[in-house]
Amino acid sequence: MRIRAAIAVPAASAATAVLLLTAPQSQAATAHARPLRCAEKSLTIRAEAVAGDPAVVRMSVTNRGTRACLVDGVPTVTFGDLDGAALPTPEGGAGSHRLAAGGTAYADVRTVGDPADPEARRVGSLTVAASAAHRGRSFTAARLGTGKRILVWEPVTTWWQSTRAAADRAVGLS
Repeated sequence: MRIRAAIAVPAASAATAVLLLTAPQSQAATAHARPLRCAEKSLTIRAEAVAGDPAVVRMSVTNRGTRACLVDGVPTVTFGDLDGAALPTPEGGAGSHRLAAGGTAYADVRTVGDPADPEARRVGSLTVAASAAHRGRSFTAARLGTGKRILVWEPVTTWWQSTRAAADRAVGLS
């Protein structure tokens, strides 16, 4: 015959134990969970042409929120009324980029390979969005510092990077 040890638990304590086991996780436990998508209103997007190379525009996104959040791995960059967006370089991959609270990420877009290319289109603005679901922020050519127009032909954009230098290297700038 086996003898089992039994612990006497008052009914009130048993009910408390059940409630503790079924209670939602605390805020401290959920702070380590994967961050949510960044709300567009919590982001600041900036863009400007790289001095000496108006075919390259440097962009940044800053999380003004109090918690880390996620943006797409590659910014969505569109040009005036042209169809399509800049393609990522290097190609492939998918995913998101984590922005710490107060953190900033950087990307570059090369709008045209050769400014003398006769097939290059000319637009008055470009729009940058940190996620494809966002409307983004538009910048005129004059505000970017590219002159009266932005030349566009087979544009490529980098993935979001943790530094400006890393974004510059990804499009071939030193």
